[in-house]
Amino acid sequence: MPNPALIREKVRQAIGILNEKGIDAWLTFVRETEQTRDPVLDLILDLNVTWVSAFLLTANGDRVAIVGRFDRENIAALGIWDPVIGYDESIREHLVETLQRLNPREIAINYSENDPAADGLTHGMWCLLHRMLSGTPFVGRLISAEDLVGALRGRKTPLEVEAIRRAVETTEALLDEIGAFLRPGRSEREIQAFVHERMRARGVEPAWDPDYCPIVAIGPEAPIGHAMPGDRSVAPGTLVHVDIGIRQDGFCSDMQRVWYVLREGEESPPLEVQRAFQAVRLAILAGFQALRPGVQGWEVDAAARRTLTQQGYPEYLHALGHHIGRTVHDGSTVLGPRWERYGQTPYGVVEAGNVFTLELGVRVPGHGYIGLEEDVLVTPRGAEWISHPQTELWVIRP
Repeated sequence: MPNPALIREKVRQAIGILNEKGIDAWLTFVRETEQTRDPVLDLILDLNVTWVSAFLLTANGDRVAIVGRFDRENIAALGIWDPVIGYDESIREHLVETLQRLNPREIAINYSENDPAADGLTHGMWCLLHRMLSGTPFVGRLISAEDLVGALRGRKTPLEVEAIRRAVETTEALLDEIGAFLRPGRSEREIQAFVHERMRARGVEPAWDPDYCPIVAIGPEAPIGHAMPGDRSVAPGTLVHVDIGIRQDGFCSDMQRVWYVLREGEESPPLEVQRAFQAVRLAILAGFQALRPGVQGWEVDAAARRTLTQQGYPEYLHALGHHIGRTVHDGSTVLGPRWERYGQTPYGVVEAGNVFTLELGVRVPGHGYIGLEEDVLVTPRGAEWISHPQTELWVIRP
């Protein structure tokens, strides 16, 4: 069910951002959202619509919804959009009349070359919108909503932050259960199945594709990255790496933890394993210390990357961190290197209210992968841990 209090928070925030960025109006233009859902609907509606629909917010505070007759009741019941205009044959007349009345100088629409969370307007809907506005001045006033959507999605409201905190708390409880379940002979598939059962028992869902959420990687032969579990089993001398995220009450967590399986007679992990763990931890700490409002994403990544390589380890081949929120990769600024594959997202400016992951790892020959991932909130003063950081290598005794 939609949460009207949360939607109201985001709609008010969107109007404030329109004023801040000097944009007169923001138009979300959608249809059949059960099939093709614009990500911004999670923020401003949290319902599906069937017919072609327009949701228009302005810097003056207008909140106009134009929807098919049979969707009107649900949107009106939220008590957020007013007026809610229903139509039968075509949305065109109502949309043009509304724009003529409001006469915005610029109209932000949801397309972006960089941010998938701001790129919800399909090409077909873009063509339809241009055709409907043909012959009006408004077709020449359309601009990208990328900056607006990035700020709206990235600046978490108090209700959003609390929801993420609850998801992280549940994830940490699941990690405790995983640690108790691990023992020599357990396979990656068995561990994943156990986690899925515990998620169901807690009434939560995997934060990404359940085929590889959680990601479980055991030993030196396990692949690094978004891989499904295999038949590799917990064994003495191996590292067990788990990458887990949940979706709870519409919000996500994303964390990584690692265990070492002691050999017979070992009281602690080998020095090369301990050294690698400390290198990863120090690199994440360097990113944490660099994370504050006003810096660009690539600067945070560079601090962590530099700390890791100075300790003699190779660079990680991904970004240090990404937003989390309604989805596990929540769009906008990436704490990543200035590589072409990330487009302009590493140049995004970190803002108070952002919630990021900090994640990286190294492979230890003969043992496996050490990867850590923490969830953090950006405050006006700097970064704050949401998760409880793993500060020492956890061990499994034979």
